[in-house]
Amino acid sequence: MHDLIKNYKAIISTIALRIKDRNIITTPKVIAVSKTFKLDKIIPLIDYGHLDYGENKVQEAIEKWSDIKLTKKHLQLHLVGKLQTNKVKQAIKIFDYIHSLDSEKLAKKIADEQIKQSKKIKFFIQVNIGNEQQKSGINKNQLPDFYEFCMTLKLNIIGLMCIPPFNEDSRKYFQEMSVINQSLKLKDLSMGMSSDYLDALDYSATYLRIGTSIFGKRN
Repeated sequence: MHDLIKNYKAIISTIALRIKDRNIITTPKVIAVSKTFKLDKIIPLIDYGHLDYGENKVQEAIEKWSDIKLTKKHLQLHLVGKLQTNKVKQAIKIFDYIHSLDSEKLAKKIADEQIKQSKKIKFFIQVNIGNEQQKSGINKNQLPDFYEFCMTLKLNIIGLMCIPPFNEDSRKYFQEMSVINQSLKLKDLSMGMSSDYLDALDYSATYLRIGTSIFGKRN
């Protein structure tokens, strides 16, 4: 068995055990974060039947995924990195989910572009849950107003996304995100990576963004 498949199966088994142990109701989707890896490295996992993949950069996603998405139409591509407004047209074309909606300017650009392309995709609002100056995301205090703004644009907001502060206990941030998500009556939560995805699962994460534990260290 290919190492990639072994890694993936181990993660799925670990998640299943956690769900059983903690009586968790929802089974999360695993996004295999394939950024920087060539398609030939990812193919074994695609052939195994995994459907959800995450990329950080629009241009890399277009070069890597455009052809294979034409033939394997069930593949779902997630933008998990920051989206610049000048990349919105290409992003709407290639991605099925965007996890990094983080400004009114970006939301308006996306809404306009979806109309032009006659395409509706799914969005997570990125929340700067640790209030970090260097990190993207909506301040939690401004989130209700921003969510309402997105609703006026008819964006399909399915949930919130966060990246907790590095070298801090993620659990307190995941707990806060879960409370905020429920207050907005949103169904999905994108949080948890290779180092903390089980903790995220304990706090109602429905999309786990796992890269290194599946693909190994990046060069």
